[in-house]
Amino acid sequence: MLRIYSSLSRTKEIFKPVEPGKVRMYVCGMTVYDFCHLGHARMLVSFDVIQRWLRTMGYQVSYVRNITDIDDKIIRRAVERNQRMHEVTEFYINAMHADEKALNVQSPDFEPRATQHVGDMLGIIKLLEDKGLAYQGSDGDVNYAVRQFPGYGKLSGKSLDDLRAGERVAVADGKRDPLDFVLWKAAKDSEPAESKWQSAYGMGRPGWHIECSAMSHALLGMPLDIHGGGPDLKFPHHENEIAQSEGAFGGQMANVWMHCGPLMVDSDKMSKSLGNFFTIRETLSVQASDDQAHYTSNPREAEMLRFFIVRNHYRSTQNYAPDNLYDAQQALDRLYQTLANVPPVAEAGINWNSEASQQFREAMNDDFNTAGAVAVLFDLANQINREKCAELSAELKALGGVLGLLQHEPQVYLRSSTRYLRDASAAASTLTDTEIDALVLERNEAKVNKNFARADEIRAQLRTEGIELEDKAGGLTQWRRA
Repeated sequence: MLRIYSSLSRTKEIFKPVEPGKVRMYVCGMTVYDFCHLGHARMLVSFDVIQRWLRTMGYQVSYVRNITDIDDKIIRRAVERNQRMHEVTEFYINAMHADEKALNVQSPDFEPRATQHVGDMLGIIKLLEDKGLAYQGSDGDVNYAVRQFPGYGKLSGKSLDDLRAGERVAVADGKRDPLDFVLWKAAKDSEPAESKWQSAYGMGRPGWHIECSAMSHALLGMPLDIHGGGPDLKFPHHENEIAQSEGAFGGQMANVWMHCGPLMVDSDKMSKSLGNFFTIRETLSVQASDDQAHYTSNPREAEMLRFFIVRNHYRSTQNYAPDNLYDAQQALDRLYQTLANVPPVAEAGINWNSEASQQFREAMNDDFNTAGAVAVLFDLANQINREKCAELSAELKALGGVLGLLQHEPQVYLRSSTRYLRDASAAASTLTDTEIDALVLERNEAKVNKNFARADEIRAQLRTEGIELEDKAGGLTQWRRA
């Protein structure tokens, strides 16, 4: 029985979808004006694992993750680069998809763009205006009247008095109350024409919050089974979504609200001003260019980052620090070494009656406890190394696949270089795979000719390059980058 922690009730709840056997899940996606950073990686991977587990449990999932392709930041980036807005957004959408591919993140079932649903947004704004929850100010903006919605603050736990006491921004000319937020922004002469739409309120464009109310309702209706996003979206974005959707349509917007935890860098919040801001692409590749959306990732480093995220519970605070990355790389390498040492039998479905699989399922059904599920993988790996059982090795690979892990060929993975080692010699190695194979062959020939001094010399040479050798029965030698 699946239990999920809901940010709304602040408790774990037994998951009961509105329609038995089907799940409607909406997750707030990216504003595409720049490359995705590590915080985005955590959100992408966390909800990818969630939708994978729901499907594994037999649910028919409709997974929607939107794209914000109209926003002040996008307009500024287009003006800075002397480009059309759609050129900017298309480039960064492609870059985001390249990050997803590197991290083995499956595509959502639907990926709507805000600009495709402006009509739906205007329809909701009209409903809110008719109900006295929206008004047009003297500056032309249309605002939401927060104090007119009784449930405001129920997700974040913030009262209106608390919000008012913390208000530091002067009331905009057209706002009746500083707590009110914009639904429709009046057009400015300085903004590009493609950022403006005709409406009953004059030329303008939607505010940020209204887009998710419109897209989620248009594609999935209400109530959603699950609504999710990053930790910074709970307030004000998701709080405002609730006010908009429930204010316009009545009822409840979502039955379960999910938020992944923050990702810190060396225990500090990631920030460009602190110099600790990292994009996904620079973390996974040394060849990625800022001029190209697509790039080739390092498979060993890319899976390490996914593993680093998955081995922590999605709601926990996660610290991106060198020691933690080194540990994640070493741990994932151990799992792959197990698969290399004991090759799995031909793949078959997961036997959910086995002890390991039952423990794995129990962990995942406890609010997607991937930390517990990963612990099961290591227990299973230890058993495989003791018993040399190919059937258990197949089970390890299959369970790893549920988490989006352990699907590379072990030798391909282990022969890839990585920068995430305490001993950086492997990352500094200049030897190609072909050169390493030639040295291994020379060493094997030296052993056959009983030239053990030369064989030892080659092993030592390769070790200085971060290459570890493992001699197998029958004269076979496997190598990996340490």
